[in-house]
Amino acid sequence: MKIMNKITALLMLLGVSHGVTAGSLGTGGLSTAFSKNSTSVSAVVGAGTAFKDDYIILGVGAGYYITNGLELGIDAQYWLNGSPSITKITPKLTYVFTQPKLLRPYVGAFYRRTFYGDYKGLSIDETNSYGYRAGAYFSASNNVYIGGGFVYEEYTDCNDLSDCSSVYPEMTFSVSF
Repeated sequence: MKIMNKITALLMLLGVSHGVTAGSLGTGGLSTAFSKNSTSVSAVVGAGTAFKDDYIILGVGAGYYITNGLELGIDAQYWLNGSPSITKITPKLTYVFTQPKLLRPYVGAFYRRTFYGDYKGLSIDETNSYGYRAGAYFSASNNVYIGGGFVYEEYTDCNDLSDCSSVYPEMTFSVSF
């Protein structure tokens, strides 16, 4: 478990425990990664902690730019190697400000539905949350973008005895072709 804790600490330090965008396919224009009719595909690999247990997080996602800079997408994550199993489905809307050339800020909103496996008499089968994200993409080269920011998430099915919101970092890597 010491190795898992070191990996978790490293991933949390780097901010990659919540997402890494793997690639974007699209048409030319201002930047293939954020232009109208572009499609993005993402993969998530990370680590997290819940229910006093360590998890490995695996996920996939897809998005479509309905106009320059505005992406409609959906992500799915599966948290394994811990108990209970956790599955997250997240429809999202993200806007990337495409005017700046070097640094491209982004803002977004999402809704998340989380499903839980069996866990020691846990009576919650699923929870809902919504949130916002903000950050910026840095252009590393013509079609490579590295991004970082913060996410705020609010849980709707929350009681007064627990924390109903969280803030965490995110880091993304995007390649367009």
